[in-house]
Amino acid sequence: MMPLIDSHCHLDFSHFDDDRDAVIERCIQLGLTRIIVPGVSLERWPALIACCDQSPLLSPALGLHPMFMQHHKDTDIAALKLALEQHQPIAVGEIGLDFFVPGHDKKAQTALFAAQIELAEQFNLPVILHVRKAHDEVLKILRQSSVPGGIVHAFNGSMQQAEHYMKQGFLFGVGGALTYPRAQKLQRLFSELPLTAIVLETDAPDMPLAGHQGERNAPTMIPQIMEKLAELRGVDSKEVASVTTANCQRLFALD
Repeated sequence: MMPLIDSHCHLDFSHFDDDRDAVIERCIQLGLTRIIVPGVSLERWPALIACCDQSPLLSPALGLHPMFMQHHKDTDIAALKLALEQHQPIAVGEIGLDFFVPGHDKKAQTALFAAQIELAEQFNLPVILHVRKAHDEVLKILRQSSVPGGIVHAFNGSMQQAEHYMKQGFLFGVGGALTYPRAQKLQRLFSELPLTAIVLETDAPDMPLAGHQGERNAPTMIPQIMEKLAELRGVDSKEVASVTTANCQRLFALD
């Protein structure tokens, strides 16, 4: 059994309320040693913390997601600072910029993101990034910061952008999207990126794998993502498991 980590999974969401314990037990049987659970809004943090307290397999990150702008308040940054002090999560996330969302407010998103980057600097925590149609803007903010790296979740940018992220100490999360035959650009990108810059993720309950459209995604799918990545790179799946797990452990200072 190979050690595996799901670097991005919303196991606190209500989609898992009926069978969360069973999902966690199955993950352990499959060799998962850690599941990172990112936060999306202040109102969800208590449930996320309670969820992670139930199992040593789960590690929390706390952040204010750009797709939940309508839920965020001006006081949430102060609340995030307090939560980082109290709960000591392993990362600030899920944060970032999403200029793909209809009717998005670039100014408000950028201000929120910059404020959270400042907190990550203050607490010396890595960040978990959500970025759509905004890689250049995110990179500009990161260059002016001293955050200790992080993960670009569901990365699908260019190799040139990837090189800039790597200079900032960032890894790239890859999940179910890799398994679709039409995802040739993404498959080429993740066959060319250094394996030392890649981590596995599901984004469960979202981003189901090919052949599972319309189903709830789950962290139990991590082995299939690993196998697909190994196939694309022409390497042994044990190497993918070992290196991606070590990447995650190093970034988040996991034992």
